[in-house]
Amino acid sequence: MQRRLLGQWAATAGLTTLGLCTAARAQQGFPNRPLRLVVPFPAGGGTDVLARALGEGLSRELGQPVIVDNKAGAGTVIGNDVVAKSVPDGHTLLLTTSAIAIVPSLYPKLPYAAETALVPVLLLGVAPNVAVVRAESPLRSASDLLQRLRAEPGRLSYASAGNGTTTHLAAELLKSSTGLSMTHVPYRGATPAITDVLAGQVDLMFGTLPSVAPFIKSEKVRALGVTGAKRSPLFPDVPTFAESGAPGYSADVLYGVFVTGGTPASAIERLGAAVRKASRTEGFQRRAEAEGLVLTLDGAAEALRIQRAEEAKWRQLIKANGIIAE
Repeated sequence: MQRRLLGQWAATAGLTTLGLCTAARAQQGFPNRPLRLVVPFPAGGGTDVLARALGEGLSRELGQPVIVDNKAGAGTVIGNDVVAKSVPDGHTLLLTTSAIAIVPSLYPKLPYAAETALVPVLLLGVAPNVAVVRAESPLRSASDLLQRLRAEPGRLSYASAGNGTTTHLAAELLKSSTGLSMTHVPYRGATPAITDVLAGQVDLMFGTLPSVAPFIKSEKVRALGVTGAKRSPLFPDVPTFAESGAPGYSADVLYGVFVTGGTPASAIERLGAAVRKASRTEGFQRRAEAEGLVLTLDGAAEALRIQRAEEAKWRQLIKANGIIAE
């Protein structure tokens, strides 16, 4: 009887050991098939171009094809949901922006658990938005804008790419932090917004750097100030709002790579190292520069801390101002 029990225990231990060895081999073999890099924005946009450049580097680093998959819509919720509901094995990634920290406050009933369904691999970096006016405007700088808003509260209007976008929230945060007032005119994207700025239909616009950079370079619009904590290397002569009379103000746009919650730590670590190396390639850095992205390459733990701080900041602003998604 004792010998039979010992034999059963030995067999069970052998099966357990075999299972652990198989799992270990699976982890060591990661990735073992093509990866999918989901972009919750339309094809051809700045984030999409950035993802494709990153995908090329990742493919070289990981030895597997990386397929960029655009899943735009619902303020990035559709793309987020695809990754949130994927198998948590590290083969499906998400490249997104600060939107990941904004949508939980804009959409109270998300189809995924915002706290746990997506976890960061690496924070790529930050880029500011920028306030611009048409070339004929009397406003010359961020300081001019703030002085005008103090002298004539609520008289100026500003355009954004839509309710709840980073461009909209950057402007609302400026209003909230300074106590100043201007009227929001939301558009469905940057193109119609910049068109009306050029036509004089609205006084100014808060836009992403890629969307307004060609107009700044052609001198059709004038950059007043950037919303980030630091000046942008893309336009180093354009001051921040913080140095122009709004101390403490900062509204950078974050760019990061995420995976499905529950992904093994070893896979996240492998992906993080690969993303870090891929982001240092000439091709990616050229695309990042065009996007106005300043690389920080924060690891998973620091990226999560920053994400939670961003969520709290935007939650407070959205709730206080009754902001809703379109």
